[in-house]
Amino acid sequence: MRRVFVHNRVVRRVAGMAGTLFGVAVFVFVMLRAIPGNQITAGLGTEAAALTPVQREALERYYGLDQSLFTQFFSWLGNMFTGNFGYSARSQQSVLDLTLHSLPVTFELAVFSIVLALLIGVPLGMLSASRTNSPRDALGQVVSLAGLSVPAFLLATTLLSIFASSFGFNPNGQGFASLFENPLLNMEQMFLPALVLGFGIAAPILRTTRTAVLEVRSNDFIRTARAKGVPPRRLQVRHVLGNALVPIVTMTGLQFGYLLGGAVVVEQIFSIPGIGRQVLLGIQQKEYAVVQSTVLVIALAFVIVNLLTDILYRVIDPRVRAS
Repeated sequence: MRRVFVHNRVVRRVAGMAGTLFGVAVFVFVMLRAIPGNQITAGLGTEAAALTPVQREALERYYGLDQSLFTQFFSWLGNMFTGNFGYSARSQQSVLDLTLHSLPVTFELAVFSIVLALLIGVPLGMLSASRTNSPRDALGQVVSLAGLSVPAFLLATTLLSIFASSFGFNPNGQGFASLFENPLLNMEQMFLPALVLGFGIAAPILRTTRTAVLEVRSNDFIRTARAKGVPPRRLQVRHVLGNALVPIVTMTGLQFGYLLGGAVVVEQIFSIPGIGRQVLLGIQQKEYAVVQSTVLVIALAFVIVNLLTDILYRVIDPRVRAS
């Protein structure tokens, strides 16, 4: 009986993931074509108006624009299943090659940002919850409010200007170096964008940590452990934080998934050749294959991260695993 239940849950989860990806594919396909212009006007600009009907028809046939939207959609989707993500005329590369190059960059930036966010959010959240309505609690609330209210583009521009003009620190102007080519330069280039993204993500993690810790501390087993003389540090780390991990892990997983596609502005400001910047350039050039395929890859990465998060907090909390 238990095996059947688990099997049905897995089937439902996989079906939900497939439905989500299909919905994203339809949405991005329709939205791209709702934007005025196409690959012809983006590539030729004002010169597109001088095209003869024969020339325009030939270009539409070349880009596949002469086909019906239904045919275009399922042709693109079918090619995706065979590994043909399309071709980028701007970079003269396949979309698959572009994605294989840019996705690890964004993944590295996301991991770096999450680490900084956890180092900021979790300790401050626990500090804020240790004594409510105190100066330390007010400090946590101020940091949280700043992280939620300061726009990423403003913080990124400000930090870049200050570090470049006052300290001569602008490693992003040297051309991007991968982690394996030049680890030191890569870390320098990732530091400021990761700090900007990490500061914004630290705010919801801080609030989630504070709420979860306060809820756990109100339980009877915490009072019992304190009465038995459990050392304060062990009580906070093992008993309080250990039992507050599920909402923290859930929030961290959601934010990590957001980073895989939501770092567009920061990647553009700091010239990080990530997958968000790839989508932005694809939209500017009206390269349908680039945008559609890249967004679908981002959506796939997001649902995989959510699935791993679900598995992780089932490992952390036996009560969730048993449900």
